[in-house]
This record gives sequence, C-alpha cells and structure tokens, in this order.
Amino acid sequence: MSTEKYLRPEVIRQVARLDLRAKFIVEGFLSGLHASPVHGFSVEFSEHRKYAPGDDLKSIDWNVYAKTDKYYVKKFEAETNMTGYLVMDLSASMGYTYRQELTKFDYAICLAAALGYLMIYQQDPVGVVTFDTQIRNALQPRSKRTQLGSILALLAGLKPTGPTDIPASLTQLAAMLRGKSLVMLFSDLLTEVEPLVRTLHRLRYGGNEVILFHILDEAEVHFPFEGLTEFEDVETHERLTIEAKGMRADYLQSLEQYRNELRRECLKVDVDYVPMDTSVNFDKALLEYLIQRQRRF
Repeated sequence: MSTEKYLRPEVIRQVARLDLRAKFIVEGFLSGLHASPVHGFSVEFSEHRKYAPGDDLKSIDWNVYAKTDKYYVKKFEAETNMTGYLVMDLSASMGYTYRQELTKFDYAICLAAALGYLMIYQQDPVGVVTFDTQIRNALQPRSKRTQLGSILALLAGLKPTGPTDIPASLTQLAAMLRGKSLVMLFSDLLTEVEPLVRTLHRLRYGGNEVILFHILDEAEVHFPFEGLTEFEDVETHERLTIEAKGMRADYLQSLEQYRNELRRECLKVDVDYVPMDTSVNFDKALLEYLIQRQRRF
C-alpha cells in the first residue's frame, strides 16, 4: 500500500502542483520496482540476471516483467535514446467526469507529465504536441533537465476546448516528424475507427512507434446509471433522456465491440493499444512506455 497509493488517481488529485503529481507517480512506480521480490523465476535467456537496486532502469527487460512480474536485467544491452512526443487531445469531451476525482483530461495530463518526467530521467528527448481540429502547440523534443519545466508549464496551462479532428491532426503530425520517434497519444478516441487507423498507418510507415492510450471515464466503461437519465453531448450540447438500466447491456456490448475493433486494427499496423479508465493506476501506462523503449528502431 505504501508505494502503490501514490499511483492511484484519487491520491494524485490531492496534490495541487503538476510537477509534484508527476514526481509522486514516477517515484511511487520506482519505489514499487525497487521493493519487488525477484526470486523464484527461471529466466529463459542466458544474458539476464536479477535486478538489484541501483541498476540502470534502461537495462531492465520490461517484456520479461510484463509476463512474470519479476525484474531482470539484460547484461549486454546497447544504449539507445528514444525521441518521444506526448500528444494531447484537447477535445471538450476529455473534460468529462462522473464521480472520479480526475476528469479524463486531468488524468491524461498527469499521465503525460509522469511519462515526460520518466523520459527525462532516462535521458530521452521528449516534446509535447497538442491538438483539437488541428495542431495547436508543438514543443520540440529535448533531453535536458530544463525541458521538464517547459513540458510541465505547457501541460499545466492546457484546457479541453471544443470539437476535435484526430485523423487530420495526426496526419499533420506525421508530416512534422523528422526521424523515427515514439508517439504517445492521449485521447478518448471519440472518432471513426477507419480514418484513425489510416493515419496511424501513416505514422508507422514513417518508421515511428505509436502507443495509443485510450482514456475513458470510469463511468463510460462501467455505465453505473439507473432510471431515467439525461445525457448531454459536451461538444454539440444535444440532450437525450433514456431509461439507463434498459440501455446498459446494449451500451456495454457496443463499447466492447468498439474497443475490440480498435485493438484488432491497431494490431494490424503494429500500434500498441492501451485501454485505460480514470480509476486505473498510472503504473500500467509507465510500464507500457518502458516496454516500448526497449524495441530497437
């Protein structure tokens, strides 16, 4: 509990400053890593040994950890640096929450800040891109410690605004990128799958790696509503009153189909699809980044 609690969204909400939120998340994650037992697992690769506190995080085999929950170090690992972009969806729908402490946007900002903190910790260049119907901000990647302040200042000033066009914005991003990069997209992905996948394919065709963090509110995932309930589209402001309990099964089935379709299509173009909701601890996303970092470009 002592380290895990710092990865929980409801705890992070109590920390006002974004720099401290990012530090809490990452240090909670690293503390949990250092405290974990590493015995009882027969490593299938001869060039591994058990992780020990003080070892460089870059040498940990995160694929082995994801399968076993044990930390092992690659003995002979070439040092590489990965250029990363934190890509933030500014759509008004990201500002929604039902009963969680953090909105989808708050959650995404905390997660992006933590990943920026971790990348700078790893000495990887990282920048930020924001978009709604087009790209609005583009902070170029750097690996210096001062970059973290620039990232946090930009993220802290962002607000979810209005409509968004994810495919058009990602097409614009693909044309901007120079060299192979890791694109980390934070969005609720309220868009058609086919045009989204086409733009993801374009990013992959350029040699970039992509992690898609599909962030939904906990209520959007579990649909806890009962009785007559009025729903409002936060972007068009259209309202609809329905009998929620009668709609629950159909809604959950549709959501599952949508997520499964996204997962399948991302798999086809070798994009990492990570479904998350605002009740999920942040370490799931940090681990996904670390696994991705070990892939050779």
